[in-house]
Amino acid sequence: MTISFKPRAVLFDLDGTLADTAPDLAAAVNRMRIERNLSPAPFAQLRPHASAGARGLLKAGFGITPEDVEFEAMRLEFLNNYEASICQHSRLFDGIAELIVSIHRQGIPWGIVTNKITRFTQPLIPLLGLQQAQCVISGDTTTYFKPHPEPLFEAARQLQFTPQECCYIGDDLRDMQAAQAAGMFSIAAAWGYCGRREAESWRTDLLLSLPSDLLKLVV
Repeated sequence: MTISFKPRAVLFDLDGTLADTAPDLAAAVNRMRIERNLSPAPFAQLRPHASAGARGLLKAGFGITPEDVEFEAMRLEFLNNYEASICQHSRLFDGIAELIVSIHRQGIPWGIVTNKITRFTQPLIPLLGLQQAQCVISGDTTTYFKPHPEPLFEAARQLQFTPQECCYIGDDLRDMQAAQAAGMFSIAAAWGYCGRREAESWRTDLLLSLPSDLLKLVV
């Protein structure tokens, strides 16, 4: 399929799109399991839920949901564990660093829109080497989380482009729902936690297997 759209600004999700943060997120869950005399959950069991944050990981690790009375206390415990070791094993996905350099050389503004709150994005961004992002919209920057479009609207405002001039790349259905609601060109990152098979059901504007594939769109 030929894509004629050329974005004037590029926006990325963080967890599962720019960076593989699952090892540190999973470690925060397994620390809780070990402290409860439970064996660590297999990483393969926890990894697919990394983009869903505490809610998804606690369900995968303990089978609890926000409706359970112990959920809030366990959520706070999980977040404290994660903050204490926020970038021990997290890293950019292969090809992301080169992609960012290429986008920068093209003079294309880029930014990050994540549901991760500022408490975690602020220290994590420089540790991952992403401090050149021209905007960082965290989960508490606006009143709403994705899939609401407001975080993407705010990113477009900060970069001084219309939403229709931007593309948004993410690895979760909520990312694509937010992009579509904002009127942005939606790109599913099949290299992330979703996997290509799941992403194919999202009816996105574009599905990419590798970060380098994005260069064909922006260059």
